[in-house]
Amino acid sequence: MNTSPKSLGYRFPAEWERHSATWLSWPHKEASWPGKIDSIYPVYADFIKLLATGEKVRVNVSGEKMEAQALQYLKANGTDLSQVEFYPFPTNDAWCRDHGPAFLTSKTAPEPKIIVDWDYNAWGDKYPPYDLDDIIPTLIGRKFGYPVFKPGIVMEGGSVEFNGKGTLLTTTACLLNENRNPHLSQGEIETFLREFYAVDHILWLGDGIVGDDTDGHIDDLTRFVSADTVVTVVEENRQDENYPILQDNLKELNRMRLESGKQMTVVELPMPDPVIFEDQRLPASYANFYIANSAVIVPTYRCRQDDRALQILSSVFSDRPVVGLDSVDIIWGLGSFHCLSQQEPE
Repeated sequence: MNTSPKSLGYRFPAEWERHSATWLSWPHKEASWPGKIDSIYPVYADFIKLLATGEKVRVNVSGEKMEAQALQYLKANGTDLSQVEFYPFPTNDAWCRDHGPAFLTSKTAPEPKIIVDWDYNAWGDKYPPYDLDDIIPTLIGRKFGYPVFKPGIVMEGGSVEFNGKGTLLTTTACLLNENRNPHLSQGEIETFLREFYAVDHILWLGDGIVGDDTDGHIDDLTRFVSADTVVTVVEENRQDENYPILQDNLKELNRMRLESGKQMTVVELPMPDPVIFEDQRLPASYANFYIANSAVIVPTYRCRQDDRALQILSSVFSDRPVVGLDSVDIIWGLGSFHCLSQQEPE
């Protein structure tokens, strides 16, 4: 720990801070979108097109065949291809938020940017194999010459949320699940979070939304939109099984204090109508937005709450447009735009 990123003066920038790129892993695993994978590519390509208007998009592919497939969709929708780079780093799946690199930066350290490569076990060994995903951060570090730190414990990018000022928000349902790091206590996990994400203050919520196979990732629940403000999803239908879970989280958030001792501002975001496919409740949430340089890209679900959610998010993001992108097919993979992407800060 005495040579941890924190001890060396690094920090994990908030997602709204300037990116040099967004990292993605091109979707290819049929089992993640059974019977539907072909339908996600046009929307996924539109996601890349939006990203490319404000930053580089760096895409992990298995080789030339997959790159050619990607280019076919990107040419068809008019993406600025000068902004898209492909890297021959094969993956098991597309969820780059969780298997991608965690980038930390420093203005004073000899190396201005480093990568933390947490262990990855596909959300508690649910979807083997994951050996290719597990080494993606180190491959990227080697390619770009970034030092790579390996804490040696399981952690996923979608399970943690940052305000850029020293506070990290997470859930007990995920990080304390026995399928991640059963040998570690909550206090020991907090030590790893502090040292390798370079934070001072850790806040814990409880359970995640129904249908979330990650055991309660924070990026479907509650997101920082500024250093002192979060948006959090609430279910308005008292009969819905998400109602009590999200009310408990709302109460906790209203009790919490930031690293400064200040109470955070809590903005409520509606949940969409339930999205059910093949009798399965899917983890549809407006909180799974991605803050890119040029826009906030928000999943929408073809329901009456879409417009309201976009209006609420537009009110808290005054510095860039908020853009809705249809996620009805993508959410069959049990994640959306934030789960698919990982920011690389400048």
